[in-house]
Amino acid sequence: MKKAMLALIFGSALFLAACGGGDDEATDTATDTATEDKATDEATDTGDTAGGADAGQGEGLVKSTCISCHGGNLEGMGNAPSLADVGGRLSEDEIHDVIVNGQGGMPGGLLQGEEAEAAAAWLAEQK
Repeated sequence: MKKAMLALIFGSALFLAACGGGDDEATDTATDTATEDKATDEATDTGDTAGGADAGQGEGLVKSTCISCHGGNLEGMGNAPSLADVGGRLSEDEIHDVIVNGQGGMPGGLLQGEEAEAAAAWLAEQK
């Protein structure tokens, strides 16, 4: 009887430990959404646009989409080049082309349409 009770308690503790604390993904999603909302609000307040694309929204999109390969400060990592000064090397149209079609190890289509335009507009300002 004691063994069965200990097994039940131990199993319950193990089960609860495995189920608890797994809310990291929800926190990350909330942070990403807050970052995008903040970027959208800032862009709306300033009215910054370039070629119809919202550069303020572009910052949020770049930071949520590109940092996994290009680094948290867009400094470049491994084979991914720095984006911190990409506007000094490429035009907005060239940046847009890379975002949509990819280049080298970067896959195309990570952002499309207005999102790609907004990201290209913001990155073109980085010099």
